[in-house]
Amino acid sequence: MTTTAGPTTAAVRRAADVPPLITAADLPPARHFIDGDFVAGSTGRVIDVVDPCTEQVVARIPEGGAEDIDRAVAAAVAAKGGWARMVPKERSEVLHAVADRVAGHGEMLSRLESANTGKPMAVSRDDVAMTVDTFRFMAGALRATTSMAAGDYAEHHLSLILREPLGVIGVVTPWNYPLLMAAWKIAPILAAGNTLVLKPSEQTPLTTLKLAELVADLLPAGVLNVVNGRGPVVGARLAEHPDVDMIALTGSVASGRAVARAAAGSLKRVHLELGGKAPVVVFEDADLAAAASSLRVAGFWNSGQECGAACRVLVHASVAEPFVEHLVREVKELIVGEPQAGEDVEVGPMVSEAHFARVTGYLERAKADGIRAAAGGQALDGPGYFVAPTVLVDVPEGAEAAREEIFGPVVTVETFTDEDEAVRRANAVPLGLSASVWTENARRSHDVAARLDFGTVWVNSHLVLAGEVPWGGFKGSGYGRDLSLYALDDYSRTKHVMHNHER
Repeated sequence: MTTTAGPTTAAVRRAADVPPLITAADLPPARHFIDGDFVAGSTGRVIDVVDPCTEQVVARIPEGGAEDIDRAVAAAVAAKGGWARMVPKERSEVLHAVADRVAGHGEMLSRLESANTGKPMAVSRDDVAMTVDTFRFMAGALRATTSMAAGDYAEHHLSLILREPLGVIGVVTPWNYPLLMAAWKIAPILAAGNTLVLKPSEQTPLTTLKLAELVADLLPAGVLNVVNGRGPVVGARLAEHPDVDMIALTGSVASGRAVARAAAGSLKRVHLELGGKAPVVVFEDADLAAAASSLRVAGFWNSGQECGAACRVLVHASVAEPFVEHLVREVKELIVGEPQAGEDVEVGPMVSEAHFARVTGYLERAKADGIRAAAGGQALDGPGYFVAPTVLVDVPEGAEAAREEIFGPVVTVETFTDEDEAVRRANAVPLGLSASVWTENARRSHDVAARLDFGTVWVNSHLVLAGEVPWGGFKGSGYGRDLSLYALDDYSRTKHVMHNHER
């Protein structure tokens, strides 16, 4: 395909003569949070937390070890009985209080999130707003759980179906949505009556620790514990710990495999929300301008560091050229910059030097393979880990860039000629988290959505979420569901009690 305009190099908008995003008072204690208190670590080692916009260290946190996890799990075990015995109304009131506390410190949490991750302020504020909503939804949902009706299903025997907490849940959260992914786990886990030990990403721990600080007086000691550290040590100990009843992870496919292997020894339950490679199937009758406008957000929100990102377009060959023109026009208008550089900044940096190298490596290999950048296609001048918003065209079937999760501000465009080909190629990736279909034909939209092997399929939109509906994937994207009543089911167990009442 051809386009009328070639790639341009975006410039990074820098903040100048503005106050810093955060002060020392905004930072959480640089410790672990165990049994209701911030405590020193056992190893004596620290991990640098780096601002990806400036490459400067903004904080240092303790690097935890197995001993720290053991201490936190013991606190969670000690607390689980009392928390589980609270009636739903009492737990609900606590979760509402947590939501109120987060909302009351929303702007500070947004600034802290942006300082740690480089996110535009609009993204961080959205994260905080959905964090509040997640706690509010679970606070209400836990009071209205439903189950199979009690009744005599065997003669003279009354059956009751109970939903019980699992006990202690181990949680591992990712670097791309530190606060929000913590909330997606903490809220339903606590709502279902469990206690937990959470390991945040060592790259972005600040808002999770700050959340613990803010709600420490609202939760009984030991109900929520946070241990900093690296996955191969702290995450592995959490997954294998015999007193942890379930391990829940949001992260990469490799991390999911490691956690599942570690959990297998104790046969604990596993909840995995892993990667995605979302196809965007654009048929010839689609509203091309609307699809391109949607991808401006859905493909580049959080700098494309989003497992549901609209990153892989499959467009009908007959409309490929005008669609690409629409998309490139939208992408070239994106404003890249530091979070303090303006409320209109849309794209920030990659989270770390290592991830920056990973994303730019994909771009370099794509170029070497003859894939053309219609927009972007390269790193931007430093400091910071900025990559130009990119649209790759002339992408052949099976190309690395269209098959593997790049997890950056990169959208690939492929073409197809018939519906069966589109469905086959959309499904021909090992991940199955989300997808979207763009068509004005209602019958086609229902049929194609049913044939796509993805946990969420949008029709004429992409990356729209709500607390009432589940989020999770198929295939290599893992199993288990976040959000909605399905999350409460995931973090509880079913018990059948049968009473013989024959007289």
